[in-house]
Amino acid sequence: LGQGGGLMVMIMLFMAITSTGSAECIAVSSIVAYDIYYTYINPKATGDRILLISRVVIGVFGATMGVLAILLNAIGLNLGWVYLFMGIMIGSGVIPMALCLTWSKTNGTAATASCIIGTVLALISWIIAASIQSGEVTVASLGKNEPMLTGNLFAIFSSAIITVLGSVFFPENYDFESMKAIPVVEQEEYMPDEDETPEKLMEAREWIQKWGWVVSLILIVLWPLATVPWGVFPKAVFALWSSIAVMWGFLATVVIIFLPIIESGNDIVAIFANLFGLGGKGTYQTTSKA
Repeated sequence: LGQGGGLMVMIMLFMAITSTGSAECIAVSSIVAYDIYYTYINPKATGDRILLISRVVIGVFGATMGVLAILLNAIGLNLGWVYLFMGIMIGSGVIPMALCLTWSKTNGTAATASCIIGTVLALISWIIAASIQSGEVTVASLGKNEPMLTGNLFAIFSSAIITVLGSVFFPENYDFESMKAIPVVEQEEYMPDEDETPEKLMEAREWIQKWGWVVSLILIVLWPLATVPWGVFPKAVFALWSSIAVMWGFLATVVIIFLPIIESGNDIVAIFANLFGLGGKGTYQTTSKA
């Protein structure tokens, strides 16, 4: 790839990590501000107060993650180890959460219990697999692919089984109507976007389900199966594999960099126009008058 390719990979990683970190900070701040502070501590909180809590949580969470990253690196846990371990710790929440949003019969108690039980089973299976394979339980043995894979699979499938069985035998038949009553207290009057109508949301759901299943089938089943006949890659096959990986990397770089810019083009123009006192039209609007 040369120096230019290395630079593009660095930009791709920076933007991917930045966007992921931003989403994590916003998710945590929303949970704390809405689900904890607004729901249980101060139900009469104003929009300004919620916004302040959100900003404080983002700062504290970001600083905490930075310190945690330094500590993990200091004790010798690399990014790959932490990345695979993350699936063991949070993988049990994936399917229960998806079912809560898409299946009206999902039982809340079963979904909650499955997350806890799934994580416990994942940790136990992970440690047992490392002990069986290596004869010892160390950071190195726990970080091998097989124990990590075992723990991740237990996390995902055990929680899925518990949630589905609990929902089949004790369905809740949730109608999702209460979700429409979730307040947006940062604004005095919430104006829904044109893409938030029930019809648009159903279209988005169908699109996500269709392409989600297709892409998952290709990446998880078809693509690995296609490589099985090759066995140990000869030089020509390895060159093909490397070429595909490079093309995938370049494509990802282009999408990660330019797609957000294209999608937010009107808002970016509006922001800069307002900053320079030229006015601008977009989803973003300033509250002050130029």
